[in-house]
Amino acid sequence: MAFVDIGFGNMVASGRLVCVAGADSAPIRRLVQDARDRGALVDCSSGKKSKAVLVTDSGHIVLSALTPEEISTALSKAQDEGKETEHE
Repeated sequence: MAFVDIGFGNMVASGRLVCVAGADSAPIRRLVQDARDRGALVDCSSGKKSKAVLVTDSGHIVLSALTPEEISTALSKAQDEGKETEHE
């Protein structure tokens, strides 16, 4: 299973990600507040402004200070590395 660096030494399993979205829209802010109320919010932004919201297949919401574009690049890289190790 490949892991994606989401900033500040935090990692998330790439196979569990459903969505990576920007944190600025009202629907995403409501999603984050709902996860906070349910106890399903994981804040990995280390006190910085959250720029990306990651949704997992378990319903957990992960906040990151990296932009969605930076996470997308890291996700692509992690998946490519995972494919290389499968062939070894």
